[in-house]
Amino acid sequence: MLQFKKWILPVVLAGVTVLSACGNSGNSGSAVETTAQSDSVKEEGSTAAASEKAAEDNAYAVSEEELSFKTKNLNKEDVDDSIFADKDLTILNVWGTFCGPCINEMPELGAWAKEMPDNVQIIGLVADIAGETDEQQIDTAKTILEKTGADFQNIIPNSDFSDLLSNVVGVPTTYFINKEGKIVGKPIVGAQVSKYKSFVEGYLASLS
Repeated sequence: MLQFKKWILPVVLAGVTVLSACGNSGNSGSAVETTAQSDSVKEEGSTAAASEKAAEDNAYAVSEEELSFKTKNLNKEDVDDSIFADKDLTILNVWGTFCGPCINEMPELGAWAKEMPDNVQIIGLVADIAGETDEQQIDTAKTILEKTGADFQNIIPNSDFSDLLSNVVGVPTTYFINKEGKIVGKPIVGAQVSKYKSFVEGYLASLS
């Protein structure tokens, strides 16, 4: 992951492990004590299960605000937030053309995009493109995507993304967005494709 302080854009980028040990205390000497211990273990087990459920619910918490935008992709075609409605979940990968880890994960992202279930999609947001007239950076991004086989859609940031990008402290940063355009859970910072996949699998399971 590369960290930085300023974008070309006018924005500044700024488990719960449950250890339940069920031990035998040795010679209790009393049926009452044994029963009390058994009840205590049941209580601990119930508390642990509740904690795990709460952690799972929190992992897929949904933001209140929707991500609304109108922009263009790298081919200068119009794109807006209606693309989220087509899928149950969209992976939004914020990356930069200067970022080695971003580029290194592209082949894996490209392969993953081809095998995703029909209700999931991945979209790239090329953070260091300064608008649709920044031909040099657009061409650079296209070249990277072509060489790495990452042929999923990538879009150009504009002022509509200012709030989102103000929370990005480095790239890649990957967001998960539901079909209403709301962010699900917390973004994953750094090139961690296995974590992206685990999040998607868990979220889809939570829908069923």
